[in-house]
Amino acid sequence: MSEAATSETEPTPGRVIDCSDPEQVEAAVAAAVTAVRDGHCIVIPTDTVYGIGADAFLSSAVRSLLEAKGRGRDMPPPVLVSDPSVLMALGREIPDNAKKLAERFWPGALTLIVPAQTSLRIDLGDTAGTIAVRVPDHDIARQVLRGTGPLAVSSANRTGAPSATTAADAKEQLGDRVAVYLDAGSTPGQVPSTIVDFTTSDYGIVVRAGKIPVAALREVIPYLEENIAPPPPVGRESDADAASEAGTG
Repeated sequence: MSEAATSETEPTPGRVIDCSDPEQVEAAVAAAVTAVRDGHCIVIPTDTVYGIGADAFLSSAVRSLLEAKGRGRDMPPPVLVSDPSVLMALGREIPDNAKKLAERFWPGALTLIVPAQTSLRIDLGDTAGTIAVRVPDHDIARQVLRGTGPLAVSSANRTGAPSATTAADAKEQLGDRVAVYLDAGSTPGQVPSTIVDFTTSDYGIVVRAGKIPVAALREVIPYLEENIAPPPPVGRESDADAASEAGTG
């Protein structure tokens, strides 16, 4: 997508669209897709918390996302995709164990960190040549992703503040920095995705505990390693879709 891609008519910033009525979902998704194509940030529900998203291939949009959260390039966002097959297009030298976890737990609250394709024209921040990928288990999120392609997504809150479990929570923190908010009611809660890093070990290393227990992962990969940092204080930001707490992108 071109950096120069812009809309002739700018959307009203901070627009909240109610997705509780199934008949309105198609129009809501279309509005979100249009906003992303025009280089704006959106907020979508996921299977963990609400996420702020932007076109992963548009560096100015990713920069706007980081600025909205109050972050720098040292905390790059992960990428959400609509289908597990997209992992192969974004990553390279992906171990079989990573593919097995994706097959078992996607869509779901599992983030996989893999080496990024060297030909990938993407700038998420200081990723050290890696990319964190997840397929969310939320119908509206995946509908949006099918229209936009890969999105850089992080939890919809200001850094250091509680993650948003409602669209209202997200808007209170992010306001007009976001073009469109898709309101699908409350999300499941503050428990983040589990992060497994495959950049240094073919067996995988769990670098953040989350919604999917390590024991469940070990049913697929018995020799899965762990290097889990202490959890954030209760009630503080869990960044459910971020890999940056693991020290990588």
